Amino acid sequence: MDVPTNNQNQPPAQPWGAQSGWPTVYHPLPSFHHLGLGPPPAPQTPQTWGSSPQSGRDTSASDQHQLGPEAPPSATSLPENGGRSAPPCHRPVLKPHPPQQVCPYPPHNSSQSAASCFHPNQPPGNAASGPGANLREGSDPPSAPAQRPAGNTNFIPTESEEDRRIPQQLSPSASRYGLDPDSLPSAVKVMLEDRAEWEGRTFLSEPLSPLPPLPTTSCVMKDGGNASPSVIRSTSYCLPCEAQVGLLSRLPLGALITPLGGLNAGEGPPPLCKDSERVDGCGSCGASMCPPMSWQDCGQRFYCPFCGKLNEVAWKHYQPTKGVNGVRVDADHRPELSLGSYEVIGSQQEPAALLLAVDVSASAQRGGHLEFMTQQIQAVLSSLSREVPVGLMSYDSRIHLYDLSPELSRPHMLVIADTEELQLPVREGLLVPLRDCMESILSILQVLPHITGDHEGCGGAPVELPIQAALAVLQGLKSPGKLLIFHSADLMETGDTNSSSGLFGSNKPKSVFQPPQQSISLAKECVSQGCGVHLFVLSQQDVGGAWPGHIPHLTGGALHSYAHLQGKLDRDRFSRDLRRTMETDFAFRAELRIFVSKDLRVSGCYGMFVPGPNPAHVTMATLDRRTTLAVELAHTRALDETRGAAIQTVLSYSLQTGETRTRVHTLTLRCSRHLQDAFRSFQAQTLLSFYCKKMYCSVLERPLQELREELQTDTTEALASYRKHCSTSCVSAGQLVLPRFLRALPVFLNSLRKSEVLLPGLKSSIHQRLQLRCCVLAMDPRSTVEHFYPPLLPLLLSDGGGLSPGEPLRCTAASLQPMGLYLLHPPLILLLWVGRQVPACTLAQLFSAGCFSSLPSGEIKLPVLDTPLSVYVRSLIDDLSERTLHSQKLLVVKQGEACEEELQRLLVEDKSPNGGASYADYLYHLHFNSVRLLQ
Repeated sequence: MDVPTNNQNQPPAQPWGAQSGWPTVYHPLPSFHHLGLGPPPAPQTPQTWGSSPQSGRDTSASDQHQLGPEAPPSATSLPENGGRSAPPCHRPVLKPHPPQQVCPYPPHNSSQSAASCFHPNQPPGNAASGPGANLREGSDPPSAPAQRPAGNTNFIPTESEEDRRIPQQLSPSASRYGLDPDSLPSAVKVMLEDRAEWEGRTFLSEPLSPLPPLPTTSCVMKDGGNASPSVIRSTSYCLPCEAQVGLLSRLPLGALITPLGGLNAGEGPPPLCKDSERVDGCGSCGASMCPPMSWQDCGQRFYCPFCGKLNEVAWKHYQPTKGVNGVRVDADHRPELSLGSYEVIGSQQEPAALLLAVDVSASAQRGGHLEFMTQQIQAVLSSLSREVPVGLMSYDSRIHLYDLSPELSRPHMLVIADTEELQLPVREGLLVPLRDCMESILSILQVLPHITGDHEGCGGAPVELPIQAALAVLQGLKSPGKLLIFHSADLMETGDTNSSSGLFGSNKPKSVFQPPQQSISLAKECVSQGCGVHLFVLSQQDVGGAWPGHIPHLTGGALHSYAHLQGKLDRDRFSRDLRRTMETDFAFRAELRIFVSKDLRVSGCYGMFVPGPNPAHVTMATLDRRTTLAVELAHTRALDETRGAAIQTVLSYSLQTGETRTRVHTLTLRCSRHLQDAFRSFQAQTLLSFYCKKMYCSVLERPLQELREELQTDTTEALASYRKHCSTSCVSAGQLVLPRFLRALPVFLNSLRKSEVLLPGLKSSIHQRLQLRCCVLAMDPRSTVEHFYPPLLPLLLSDGGGLSPGEPLRCTAASLQPMGLYLLHPPLILLLWVGRQVPACTLAQLFSAGCFSSLPSGEIKLPVLDTPLSVYVRSLIDDLSERTLHSQKLLVVKQGEACEEELQRLLVEDKSPNGGASYADYLYHLHFNSVRLLQ
């Protein structure tokens, strides 16, 4: 279905499913023949399309879409009720475009419809069985089985040669099977419905609470005894009691954890308590005190849900209980007893330092950027707290340390020529509070651009050299810190790449995403010391295997590239990124422990960190408020439906001031023995974030084609399982049945499958894919959703001349009109699309351009004009940029020009330039194979 490109470097495509229906490299979960909940619910009396959809429905809130020619208009609308209570089922209709109609015969009556517009070309005995048959990458469209499937459906036996040639003539937005894209489940509509439901309301997060607002919905969250969704968000808010039921859903059980999750408007930080004053947690497993722990013997003991042990309460913390529920009398006055999130104040340690490392090699001197960089560093230092310890070094092939002691009349430079085994000649004066060394640092920065290196022939130094020197400084003073490296020389390869990158001499699967062993070792040292690396690269040279971003991203930092600071736009981005990096608050020496109910276990943890042997124990050098991890859960035994399940995260870290903190989040979930309850409680946006982190971590060791196939298999079997076990009404094979809150899951997962990381295009460099993977892995749920389904905003002018900003549109080329202006804003870039027929007055008000042909394309900065449109658009762009931790490029894309391909990659509902299938075609394949799986 997706067509891989030449630079994909993958093994030849194998059939998506063997005779068993599974790839040979994939070991599936037990099949539907081995798992079951007994016979499916008895179908009720079939309804014609004109009958009332209210009769004979369950409350599973499923959506049923007709994959066929016609149905009454009354069956086309989704429910207007935005409440969380499950409404009756609905049957929106997927109407094909009349010119693309490929099914020549209409259904015989209103209860019969064509299940697909693709017809069999071979006997059924030759078709591969299983959900993945004929869905391999680059394969032809699947042929419908000749036998009649379950339901009242008529299949047409033949297809004309002209109809077969139709898909080659369609636009990227059109379906090869004649489906109307506008009739497909809309991710935009789902988000708008959720936003309308929660606008102006407060979500009370309490134990066993209903589904929370979506990550893309801004809503005030109130802690009522359960952690806010902004810090812990479960893939399902009702876990299956039995492991067999969980396997039958084919969807993952897990949670997204943002330990320092950002606060929405109207929320305050977690309440603080002193370590000596809080009630101690479980002495057996180490879990912290939280509301799910139940009290016994009038408050003398408590039961730990994470290990099942009873614990004695220290007499200094004893309080009696009251009521039949056994609640302590002081519960309302202690956050650890009544709230889902709280923070404990610990001891005082060494404050975190700020280290600056500047490349002064001959290559950097020739680049001519040193003076600009040092000026920007001086400007940002003046805005920092005067209590921050600061250190400065420069490097070429050697390390130059500077003694900034205030007792010295001027700073002293210490040169370390032996870089093989770094040993510091002195320790005092290398890290000094900014209030005592500001003048010394400024004097050094003014001199650095004019220093002539001793090694004129030296091309530069590897970026690992200043990292090793910074670790030596921090280790000598036992301090965590933040290291900013300004590298101008060409990138160099170091170390034994044959054994480190996994490309040679290894039995493991080969991957371009595997970091070199030297980078992993150095990143582990940084994690142990609490040193986050932020690398600013000004060179443009791409060297195979020499991507410098592994260490920065594995330590909670970032890689910023500027291509020799070409022009004012690059310089402005450099200034904004530098200021945000220095001023952003980070947690240092972060240690995250994850506890789950005794009948569950943490089977995997995915994110941008150095993995350890225990997935429930993660250590990170630095952590910001948006860094998110995904944890996967598995059953060890059956859950107790009356007790529910609990997840607790305990983050121990230190602030920049050196004060240690422990932040505790606890989430309580319902449990059920019914598969239908689990399906009701999944949310598509959470599943997208979970799958993204899991798949992007798996690329280190598994082939990309196998990962794409696994995504397709999981979704196909989930649809088939829901159709078999949870749809209690009689539906035909032509009806697409989806749980209400998973309506957007197919379009989300299709966007993930055809992303540049999993399906590279011809113009995707390895460095771009490496950078993209690392950036997306650390994103929070909202940013992840906006990355894989970018918001498309129309910028309109009303007839009265005022601004009338429109609602977001579907992410497809069909939404773009020649007379419109549209802003597409994924987290990493901003694109402003301009139609050919935009009035000249509008172009003058926004761009100060006289006509469409004189409008420049590519990266620009909007001119500051005193017009309503200019003020509104610039304000909107500034607001969107403030939500990200790095500056965004603004690209102007003109209709019909070559730069439009950059936009086409982000229109995820269309066929992608890298060969990824359109949303309509992908949804057709999912439905077709899920129906065939049940035959």
